Amino acid sequence: MTVDFSLIFFSGDEKNKYRFVLDAARYADENGFTAIWTPERHFHRFGGLYPNPSVLGAGLAMHTQRLQIRAGSVILPLHSPIRVAEEWAVVDNLSRGRAGIALATGFSPLDFAIRPEGWSDRRQRTFDAVGTIRELWEGAPVYVQDGLGNHVEVELHPQPVQPELPIWLTCTKSVETFETAGRLGCNVLTALIDMTNEELEEKLAVYYKTLEEYGHDPDSTTVTLMLHTFIGTDLDEVRETVWPPFSDYLRSFFTVIDSQKKNLAPGAGVRDISADDQDELIKFAFDKYFEKGALLGTPDSCAAVVDRFQGMGVNEIACLIDFGVDEDLVVQSLSHLNELRRRYA
Repeated sequence: MTVDFSLIFFSGDEKNKYRFVLDAARYADENGFTAIWTPERHFHRFGGLYPNPSVLGAGLAMHTQRLQIRAGSVILPLHSPIRVAEEWAVVDNLSRGRAGIALATGFSPLDFAIRPEGWSDRRQRTFDAVGTIRELWEGAPVYVQDGLGNHVEVELHPQPVQPELPIWLTCTKSVETFETAGRLGCNVLTALIDMTNEELEEKLAVYYKTLEEYGHDPDSTTVTLMLHTFIGTDLDEVRETVWPPFSDYLRSFFTVIDSQKKNLAPGAGVRDISADDQDELIKFAFDKYFEKGALLGTPDSCAAVVDRFQGMGVNEIACLIDFGVDEDLVVQSLSHLNELRRRYA
């Protein structure tokens, strides 16, 4: 079984704005990578370069020829599904049929300052939107209420190039989301966030079982796993290179998660533990990722990681490359990632 390799962005840096994204996209486009994923993030330095993946996707479409242009992910409850379909139909036309989207329920209450009413039932809004987007994309009208309260039908314009829009559901902690993806016949975008390798394997087994139960072909779906990625020629040098930025990345990520936990459960959070304990937590997380939860190492050492996830049913690796390593160094290292990619082509 082959494994596709893509690039994904999540954190971002204000230093060079979008030059890094464009440089990486051009390399991926010229060297046989499958896709580039950009997220939707709001109101925080950590990821603040990416408030709208369709806008950035339209720009990337104009700088690439073969690379699939994907949202990873649209926070669906912040938007009308009709509007999502319209925006990505534009991207599909600009890219001549290379658009794809992952839909996420959203985890940050602050993001919902954009649309507060979307928070309480965000999961159901996301799942219901899959059918609406598919119907519009395939040319069927949907029935809605206009500004005067009239019931009207609307169709999608511009008409997309692809007859079907590839749709992923973003699935992490909740096994029910994996089940829903299977029931709806969606692809899966996942990451090792608050989840062990063993838990991921169990959830993917549920996903594949549910696909079959609802009459979907498991061989026609894609399970995309996001992994932090930096590949070099010497394992010790890679560890030395990635430790400072990756530990800072983890600290920033934990700060974001911590703020969400405090909003949802006041009195609980990472900041409540001592600085020394936080440092130990960061080191523990780094060692865990480096050994078996990321593509940090050499092509040979990382092949073992790919093999392990491939055995679980993962057939695409979304390589997260913007976690703080010097951007020029990351672009140079893509040749080593490409060496690994070719082993699974």
